[in-house]
Amino acid sequence: AFQSYGINPGPLLLTTQANLVWGLIASLFIANVILVVLNLPLIGLWVRLLKIPAPQLYAGILVFATVGTYGISQSPIDLAILYLLGAAGFLMRRFDFPTAPVIIGMILGPLAETQFRRAMTIENGDWTVFFRHPLSLTLLTLAFIGLVGPHIWAWIEHRRRRGPEHVPGDA
Repeated sequence: AFQSYGINPGPLLLTTQANLVWGLIASLFIANVILVVLNLPLIGLWVRLLKIPAPQLYAGILVFATVGTYGISQSPIDLAILYLLGAAGFLMRRFDFPTAPVIIGMILGPLAETQFRRAMTIENGDWTVFFRHPLSLTLLTLAFIGLVGPHIWAWIEHRRRRGPEHVPGDA
């Protein structure tokens, strides 16, 4: 968002745009103070909300999500997407599939795609930029180990549990 206003984010932001940075920090502090002041009298209400039975709570959330989704664009397609993603989330929970990585991927995916496109534009489509710098090479290596490592470890454990294999013709 800063770049669209001609402000370069990064380590020099505090020195080049100190007023903006401290203004943002002050506004966040003021917002937190206001939230505390507004929420302290409502503690009893929040406690009572925790006592609502789960089916009723889910029904209320579904109503608010439907009204909010339809209110934004008045599109039935958006409602279909809402219900499909809700059903997918329900099935993921039902079959013990971790939902947090999927949500993080959906949020960070477009950002990563934009930054990837920007890097490719800056480097004129040269893919080796990801392997030339030590930090990016280290992160790619760690990501590869994180993806492949558990499968290799499971294979090693499986082989260890089976014991030594009998080769035909051995005594």
